[in-house]
Amino acid sequence: MSCLALFMVVLDSTIVTVALPDMKSALDLSNSQQQWIVSGYLITLGGFLLLAARAGDLYGHKRVFLFGAVVFTVASLVGGLAGDGGVLIAARVAQGTGAAALTPASLSLITASHTDEHEREKALALWSMMGGVAGLFGVVLGGVLTAEISWRWVLFVNVPPGVALTVAGVMFLLPAAGSGETRLDLPGALLVTLGIGALSYGLSEASGKGWGSVEVVVPLVAAAALLAAFLAIEVRSERPLIPLELIRLRTLRIANVLMFSVGVTLTALMFFLSLYLQQVIGYSALRTGMAMLPITVVFIVGGLVSRQFTPVLGPRTMLLAGGLLATVGTAWLATIPTHAAYVSHVLLPNMVGGFGVSIMLLAVTVSGTSGVDPHNAGAASGLLNTSRQIGGALGLAILVTIASSVTSHASGGHAHALVQGYRVAFLVISGCIFLSALAALALPGNVPAEKKDAGAPLDGKPVSTRP
Repeated sequence: MSCLALFMVVLDSTIVTVALPDMKSALDLSNSQQQWIVSGYLITLGGFLLLAARAGDLYGHKRVFLFGAVVFTVASLVGGLAGDGGVLIAARVAQGTGAAALTPASLSLITASHTDEHEREKALALWSMMGGVAGLFGVVLGGVLTAEISWRWVLFVNVPPGVALTVAGVMFLLPAAGSGETRLDLPGALLVTLGIGALSYGLSEASGKGWGSVEVVVPLVAAAALLAAFLAIEVRSERPLIPLELIRLRTLRIANVLMFSVGVTLTALMFFLSLYLQQVIGYSALRTGMAMLPITVVFIVGGLVSRQFTPVLGPRTMLLAGGLLATVGTAWLATIPTHAAYVSHVLLPNMVGGFGVSIMLLAVTVSGTSGVDPHNAGAASGLLNTSRQIGGALGLAILVTIASSVTSHASGGHAHALVQGYRVAFLVISGCIFLSALAALALPGNVPAEKKDAGAPLDGKPVSTRP
């Protein structure tokens, strides 16, 4: 049950990517609205993860799990039935809220129901593996459903398993008592989520409306006010989402910068690659999904390689090596032509870049949780995962604005103009990941990785990775 929940959450972050061009054609979406179909999900997922984990401790994980399953399922149904872009984006935002509740609750239910340490480790390893499998399966399934049935089925596909999860949760999950406390930093979670959302919206509107327009200035000012209010609340809160002592840790600050950059790279690569293959090269949705399949396989392989070598070489070495590989891969993508050869212009650079990013993930988690007090370990790794989701959403908003601005001023045909925008976006990604690799130099040279978590999940609670 928990594995199915995680599978749905991760699947939904990738399955819509291949369907974006069909969504745009069917609902007459703007470039900004296309971006928000991805960003809306990531912003609410990242913004409410820490809150959902805390809510499970206070009110019981079964309640939070069922809430997430119902919201996610209903939102998927509404999104599949959407007749305009606004409804679809609202449904994706609601999906992200449901996903934020499902993820930590599903993990906590595993740890509570498996009292034997060996059985718990096997269950946790299977739970962690579901994330990689779902990401791999999402791009392929998205292509099949979009090409053979309709883009709407990339959302409808969540409904049957969502109903099954809800029914099974009601029937089989034992109610767990909460801690008895009632303090929950809901204002903090709402402020940071709305602040990031306003910032993303303002940035996404800049290319079309201009930086001095009301549609850009008002959201950016609102974002600054909301985020300032969030910081003020966190300083005064007895139960802040982010414990203040964590912010003082230099290794955690650097690790969050790195994870933010990883989130930007992963999300933007999938987004722009899907658009490039379909809108420039002319691939169908199904062929696009199959073309992206080897790239997602590389992420799984890279994770396995990182698990073997991070304890030996140390996280700083792995971050430098991964960052440089990712820099080379994304810089290679910045040379894409209007008429591309799949192997040399798409497959190879994405495999190089994807492998580099994948071997960074474990090392970032190890670095970020090193030196953290045990009672703050969950919050630290949860903060890392939040940085990844918010990085994907905010980075995508900035990159779409840059690409759209370049495209609008480029000469030549439509396809050529699109390619010019994508090239600049990939070049910016390359610079971002390169600067992150340099930031890794400030980390300690040797962290006992073998003592750290090798696969911290989205709610921030460590997952054992012993075979």
